[in-house]
Amino acid sequence: MTATTTTTPIVLWPAKGPLLTRSGWGAVIAALLGVCALAPVLNLWVPVDSPWHLSDYMIGLLGKIMCYAICALAMDLIWGYTGILSLGHGLFFALGGYVMGMYLMRQIGTDGVYGSELPDFMVFLDWKALPWHWALSDSFAATLLLIVLVPGGLAFAFGYFAFRSRIKGVYFSIITQALTFAAMLLFFRNETGLGGNNGFTDFKRILGVPLATPETRMVLFVITGLTLLVFYLWASWLVRSKFGRVLQAIRDAESRVMFCGYDPLPYKLTIWVISAVMCAVAGALYVPQVGIINPSEMSPANSIEIAIWTAVGGRASLIGPIIGAFVVNGAKSVLTVHFPEYWLYFLGGLFIAVTLFMPQGLVGVARTVLQRMRGQAGGVA
Repeated sequence: MTATTTTTPIVLWPAKGPLLTRSGWGAVIAALLGVCALAPVLNLWVPVDSPWHLSDYMIGLLGKIMCYAICALAMDLIWGYTGILSLGHGLFFALGGYVMGMYLMRQIGTDGVYGSELPDFMVFLDWKALPWHWALSDSFAATLLLIVLVPGGLAFAFGYFAFRSRIKGVYFSIITQALTFAAMLLFFRNETGLGGNNGFTDFKRILGVPLATPETRMVLFVITGLTLLVFYLWASWLVRSKFGRVLQAIRDAESRVMFCGYDPLPYKLTIWVISAVMCAVAGALYVPQVGIINPSEMSPANSIEIAIWTAVGGRASLIGPIIGAFVVNGAKSVLTVHFPEYWLYFLGGLFIAVTLFMPQGLVGVARTVLQRMRGQAGGVA
């Protein structure tokens, strides 16, 4: 008789689970119905005097916060899953907004104050022709392409040299903040042909359709909500793939990853560019809904707020940063109206409280509570 031996296969990567749990898919479907069906009905068809009416102000506010949620999701991919804290993502958000703003300024045509084909600020500054970087701003297709290429190209160039030099930790965070601040100072100058201190505003049309109508605002709201859901599903797939697991390994022990034969540079650079492009798309969706873009969007404080949304909601959870963006900006909308002088104190106190008492954010607190409830229910049973 011959003895039979069994060998246990070596598992290099854990088996991938489903993209979302059943409750997760339920939440996605509920959000989809809310964005595409419930919100339009409550805003466009429910009478204004009804308590169920969703006002135009609320539609604009929710659309703006969904743009912020996309930025928080992008921050989670690089900070929560890769361990790279950026304090300059406001730059990519603003660049996407500026590219869209240039297109919207060209859509004004001769309806401006001076009746010129040139934007009003150029006429005021005695410009005779459009600068070279406005060449493709009258094309919507080119605008969509530039929304990806301009911030993505800048992120690639900056990330390549930074990661190649193995700059990390607080040094990387400081450099990203310095980059954003330098860009803000550049955009404040009138010589750039980008509106200077005032930026772009007074938009009238997009694709020839008036922006001020409730129907157009609702279409922009729905597009923003769908973009957020698509990015969330894509990010969920990304972090569960082999690529995402290497990112998490880099976050936890980059030297060990290098010892195993992986070069962290292409992984970090790829997720860095993806995150930057997501912020740029959010900025492009933000501008037609808010109606203005100026250099203040590049201020270091705005980039720090993106990190705060992510930390408050819960890093490395994907849904946490989205929740954090809604909670913090919802509180900001209320407190800046009733207690404007105390808002910054509240924001700073919230960030300190999360750092000291809720390191995993609101999502971590919710998970802990659910686990305790299940444990108590199991003990009773």
